[in-house]
Amino acid sequence: MEITDKVAIVTGAARGIGRATAVALAEAGARAIVLADIRQELSEETADLVRAKGAEPMAWETDVADLASLRRVVEETERRHRGLHILHNNAGIGEGATDWPEVPDERAASIVDVNLRGVILGTRLALEPMKRSGGGAIVNTASGAAFTPLPPQAVYAATKAGVVHFTRSCVPLLESHRVAVSCVCPGLVTTELVQESGPGGPAPWLQQILDAVEMLTPEDIAAQVLDLIRNPRSAGEVVTVANQPRKA
Repeated sequence: MEITDKVAIVTGAARGIGRATAVALAEAGARAIVLADIRQELSEETADLVRAKGAEPMAWETDVADLASLRRVVEETERRHRGLHILHNNAGIGEGATDWPEVPDERAASIVDVNLRGVILGTRLALEPMKRSGGGAIVNTASGAAFTPLPPQAVYAATKAGVVHFTRSCVPLLESHRVAVSCVCPGLVTTELVQESGPGGPAPWLQQILDAVEMLTPEDIAAQVLDLIRNPRSAGEVVTVANQPRKA
């Protein structure tokens, strides 16, 4: 799909990968970018960056775990911008500084709601507006953790594996709705999710891995997201962006 003059929604756009994707979409010529995040103040900062690149931003306070909240942002996007073409289901959270199984029940439920339920509902809500707009592209953010056991972050890993299989199960949407659903699986990225994995910084188990690899940047992942949007054969694609070993 050509990005120029298209309308996009990016969830989790307040910082990290979501912010980088929103800025990259603006640089690529998107007409309007809706920044859907629960952290309104940080979303406004992203809006300034998007505006500086020439696109029209709309920072919309959104809880992707809440169906009504998701529905409002999709409906308002289509109403204000006369269409919807791109959705980056990017919002995500992890166990935080408490490892599984000590993570509180409420936090575990929130991880499932944000990381998996939010992706499923966001996709479902975007289908008809995209069909009315002539088709679209949806890119889901999963994780390299979808493919390997991660005992300290077991809930997070399980939700990301679910995102991968959901993406692969959405291939028929290309024929029924002209919507290509794909997925990017980042390795370790310089985001707050890594910094918040332990008390006061990366968790000790994670630090051992960080010492051995080169970190990815949010911009690295945003570039892959745009590649998937542009690729007409991306339906069902699951692309891993892996870390390289740290040079001695």
